[in-house]
Amino acid sequence: MTTDALIPAFVTLFVVIDPIGLMPIFLALTKGASASQRRAIALRAVVIAAALLTVFGLSGERVLGFLGISMPAFRIAGGLLLFLTALDMLFERRTKRREDQSEPGLHPDEDPSVFPLATPLIAGPGTMAAMVLLAGQTEGVLDLVAVHLVMLSVLAVVVLFFLSSGLIERILRETGIKVLTRLFGMLLAALAVQFVLDGLTDFGFLG
Repeated sequence: MTTDALIPAFVTLFVVIDPIGLMPIFLALTKGASASQRRAIALRAVVIAAALLTVFGLSGERVLGFLGISMPAFRIAGGLLLFLTALDMLFERRTKRREDQSEPGLHPDEDPSVFPLATPLIAGPGTMAAMVLLAGQTEGVLDLVAVHLVMLSVLAVVVLFFLSSGLIERILRETGIKVLTRLFGMLLAALAVQFVLDGLTDFGFLG
């Protein structure tokens, strides 16, 4: 897989996961936790998310084949799903929904690393669909490994954002985070449209 293909893969996963948008929620979920506890929660959440996304990247296409769903059809469906995610980011509905999903984890007696951090906030439906789409575009084992390495690199960025969330939030403030979220939403919308166009091309509807 060439660099020209790896960069869009990184951008797709980065925008879908949206580490910047997750920062305020991570801070709320770990409020009152010590630095070591916050670090443990961040690492545990990312490891669980990585395991889930690896499963979807490795076996997602086979599951689709078992169900009789073609890869072009899934590209179109996944592109539409990612486009809806982009709309949510542009109109701030995604942040509100994520805050609602995070409510169970706000209680001090519960560990938020599995739910809601690992899933659905990091490894949500959009991210799983993106992994299946990206894995479906690979040609050979090396390309598939490259996609998973890209996924792991994005999750490494998530860990960095989580661990430095307090500092970054003070620098960007609420307005800066909103601006970046909308920018990422525009990028994701464009990538989603490209997925749909690729699916239509595979079906022969486009030249």
